[in-house]
Amino acid sequence: MSDGMNFHGLHGYFFEDLKVGMEETFSRTITDTDMRNFTGVSGDTNPMHLNEEFAKASPFHGTIVFGMLTASLISAVIGTKLPGPGCIYMSQTLKFLAPVRVGDTVYAVVTLKQLFPEKKRALLDTKCYVKDTVVIEGEALIKVPSKTI
Repeated sequence: MSDGMNFHGLHGYFFEDLKVGMEETFSRTITDTDMRNFTGVSGDTNPMHLNEEFAKASPFHGTIVFGMLTASLISAVIGTKLPGPGCIYMSQTLKFLAPVRVGDTVYAVVTLKQLFPEKKRALLDTKCYVKDTVVIEGEALIKVPSKTI
């Protein structure tokens, strides 16, 4: 510790510790405050998400949660649990399958699907659920720190 810092305790999994089939979950109940905060951070003011009168005329018959707000829960799993701190997002695909409403509890589930040892990358299956309904599905490619660098 010549530089006075010890970051080892902050690390998630190292590549060598990963096994296909590993799975982690993060859940959050989406609130009106989450919606307003997301609008402020993202700049997205689409009335489908913010204006009940406007959204009532849509196929959803009311406002829906921002898809990217819901998808951000996948990032929470990847960045904090699997593989966790120290990993780097390379890519993410998303298919939005069903609406999420304020008050819904969203479960983001990440499952390790494939490992690429030559580049220290992991392919993850990513899904978000509300109850038993898959609302988002996709895949993420992640660069994972190695013990051997």
